[in-house]
Amino acid sequence: MSSLIVSSIIFGVVFAGSLLGMALRRCLPEDHIEDSSKDVVRLVMGLIATMAALVLGLLIASAKGSYDTQKGELVHASAQVIQLGRLLSLYGPDAAEARAQLRSTMEQVIDHVWPSDRRGSANLALPAATTAPKDVLTLIGNLQPQTSGQRFAQSKALEIVEDLSMARVLLYEQSGASISFPFLVVLVFWLVILFTAFGLFAPTNATVIATLFVGAMSVAGAIFLILELDQPFAGLMRLSSGPLRDAIAQMGI
Repeated sequence: MSSLIVSSIIFGVVFAGSLLGMALRRCLPEDHIEDSSKDVVRLVMGLIATMAALVLGLLIASAKGSYDTQKGELVHASAQVIQLGRLLSLYGPDAAEARAQLRSTMEQVIDHVWPSDRRGSANLALPAATTAPKDVLTLIGNLQPQTSGQRFAQSKALEIVEDLSMARVLLYEQSGASISFPFLVVLVFWLVILFTAFGLFAPTNATVIATLFVGAMSVAGAIFLILELDQPFAGLMRLSSGPLRDAIAQMGI
């Protein structure tokens, strides 16, 4: 289920909680909504509000940190592709086939991870039938260097290919959602209880309802950001393929 749908459902549930609180106010006896009762409810709601705010803040910070880490790894991998292309270019004409295979491999990766219609789900794992990365490694390994410069270029190129393979594995392992469903349910439960209490002691007028509406939309928006940042290769905020495309363009093949 997409982040937009989940956050929309959460918005509806939280806002419905505030409307439920307004409805309950008409049904409760007067002694349940007198000042002493309000004080107890406010204390408990203050505790819940603090916990919810802390959890939301920590989740946003954690998701943003994870998003930035994977973005940095993608940019670093793109820089390595550029460096690999330059090393193969410095090696000479004998590495032309390896450079062409490298470009083909990068184009396959882009098509696989970033579907052109942007509706398919991202997949960082290579298809079982794909042997392009092995071909690049084999082609570079089969080069017969004649000079110290060619030996250096071959050695560094092999290191970069290994690093790129490891980066792909790391991005694949980090691509899964880290926020568990039970955790999200508990957070939404706190928010519903909180907004129900808001509606319970709030006067029924357009200004209050609009305020509660904006508040529910705000917390739903925060959860939307968390879910989007937690899945950097999917959704509306997916990482761009621009760095890799720029790297291919700079290879000059």
